Amino acid sequence: MILHGDLINPLIQPPSVSNSMSIANTSVNDVFSPAYYRYRYVSVKVNVFFRSKTSTRDRVSLCHGVRAYSEPKAEAKHVRKYSPILESPLPSENNVSTAELKTIPDIWRSTAERFGDRVALVDPHHDPPTNMTYKQVEQDILNFSEGLRVIGIKPCEKLALFADNSCRWLIADQGIMATGAINVVRGSRSSVEELLHIYNHSESVALVVDNPELYHRMADDFNSKASIRFIILLWGEKSSISSHVMEGIPAYTYKEIIDMGHENRLLFVDSHDAHEKYVYEPIKSDDIAALIYTSGTTGNPKGVMLTHNNLLHQVYNLWDIVPAGPGDRFLSMLPPWHAYERACEYFILSLGIEQVYTTVKHLKDDLREYQPQYMISVPLVFQTLYSGIQKQISTSSAISKLIAVSLLRISTAYMEFKNIYEGKCLSRNQKQPSYIAAILDWLYARIIAAILLPLHLLAKKLVYSKIHSSIGLSKAGICGGGSLPLHVDKFFEAIGTKVQVGYGLTESSPVVAARRPHCNVLGSVGHPIRQTEIKVVHDETGEDLPPGSRGIVKARGPQIMQGYYKNPIATNQAIDENGWLNTGDIGWISPVHSVGRSRNAGGIIVLEGRAKDTIVLSTGENVEPEQLEDAAMRSSLIHQIVVIGQDQRRLGAIIVPNKEEILLASKKLSTTDSDAVELSKEKIAGLLSEELRKW
Repeated sequence: MILHGDLINPLIQPPSVSNSMSIANTSVNDVFSPAYYRYRYVSVKVNVFFRSKTSTRDRVSLCHGVRAYSEPKAEAKHVRKYSPILESPLPSENNVSTAELKTIPDIWRSTAERFGDRVALVDPHHDPPTNMTYKQVEQDILNFSEGLRVIGIKPCEKLALFADNSCRWLIADQGIMATGAINVVRGSRSSVEELLHIYNHSESVALVVDNPELYHRMADDFNSKASIRFIILLWGEKSSISSHVMEGIPAYTYKEIIDMGHENRLLFVDSHDAHEKYVYEPIKSDDIAALIYTSGTTGNPKGVMLTHNNLLHQVYNLWDIVPAGPGDRFLSMLPPWHAYERACEYFILSLGIEQVYTTVKHLKDDLREYQPQYMISVPLVFQTLYSGIQKQISTSSAISKLIAVSLLRISTAYMEFKNIYEGKCLSRNQKQPSYIAAILDWLYARIIAAILLPLHLLAKKLVYSKIHSSIGLSKAGICGGGSLPLHVDKFFEAIGTKVQVGYGLTESSPVVAARRPHCNVLGSVGHPIRQTEIKVVHDETGEDLPPGSRGIVKARGPQIMQGYYKNPIATNQAIDENGWLNTGDIGWISPVHSVGRSRNAGGIIVLEGRAKDTIVLSTGENVEPEQLEDAAMRSSLIHQIVVIGQDQRRLGAIIVPNKEEILLASKKLSTTDSDAVELSKEKIAGLLSEELRKW
């Protein structure tokens, strides 16, 4: 069975697959409006072949060796790439539609036209704290990109961006893209060895780093083993870097790049000679926008080549999942070099939404202070919120605890019966129930839900309203990047906080499927998003499997990567000749029923783990560790767990315990002194063993 995503976004219509997009003639861009269309654009691109089989993805333009051909007089001219809308003269009376975008940086002209003075970015935890409007974001991106051109960045060169989430990361990311260069991204927590491999493998020419501390950590290895044209500090001052560390490498601060770019833009407007130095070439939708290196479990990370078109697919189509708009506020805390956070940022900021940057340290306080309508995050964050709420309940008075626990159980039961009569339950059975049985099932669930509803409403007023005031998320939490444990999923549904789970990979830009607000079926990852096909195949024969059958999940659509950088063998293994990406995940597609408790859950994708994570014991038994790990994580004593045992007789586990909870549990059981501050490994192991048996 092949499943298509075909929901229609009522607000944003993407261009046709052929990429034939119209661009309106427009007004002058504040200070920078070169007459781009006075020039003739001629370029020759090198085609890189990733596999010998016939495919629409055989040929990938990396823009290496771009050359401008014209009359003899123009031979010395340099190619200057630009974003067709961001750096084009456009009339302000004609607002730019998202459907006209050809590159990711074009977003910022579009949003500046529509939401100019509305706050776009709030970054309270950096020095200095920063608030930026959409107009300021656009201008800083233009200044940063021009500053890069001043210091010598050329189109299609790679520029390493090793930094964490902040407003300046976004400006740098988009400034790099707007020059036609390719950014290579990673976070500051990666090892120096990994960063050095990424830098050299990607053939990066220069570094943009978060702060002087990160560069100091990298300096010895990079200065001796890499060629660095210059360094840009997003935060901090050059004076913080020791002179012997620099070894003659030019360094610039974020402000210096912005200032140089601003001055050069003014010069560009006033000088005809400055215009004549270049041959102008628009960045194309199928040009590579970024290299994102996967964390791979074996060997060195692979560089995923994502084009502007790959990422724009997410901008066009995530509205079906997150119907947000101006006035909404998002809380951002994930690493932006991850495709998930990155695509979501581009999407939400294309809609005029306010984004607030936070960290793990400040998450709890920022949720309470900013009361975001949405938060895009990973399962661990929702598990942490769940554990924090449970801890508050368990430490309250005996009566309060009894009331809260009882009401939570009632609300959980109410939602389960509600899902039954609404037809939002999962089933692998291809045969649907009889009409009579379905009616009786519906009637029973409706009656029980009606009985439980008054108590559920009481719980919302007495208990859940306090939780909502502390975490916000009045519209939804968006969860991706891993499997959300079912008990956490049920908990948030019971208290009335919608958590929508999505699914994808770096190789798919990343989202291929997600739960919709109106069809948020627990335990699933929802339907395919628009223009996306998903199928399940046999893990050995590759044969397409019918609904309800378990196998390897494959995906196809405009968001699938162009390939792995300089790795055609891995590309051919990941994407077949028909463009299907092998996700490596095990799952099944819910059969379509017209009656019964699954009647509104047809076509939904359910994941059950990674194919390569399946543990085969020496007894021949196959075990999916994810299910065991999810069950164990219900224990408050277990912070993290990894089940192991490949080729062994029995399973084992590596556990990171929650030491505070273990100490409290031991004191309650009177197995340790009341004034003890830590336990022996033997006592910890004993308590954890009991917990594993329990769950």
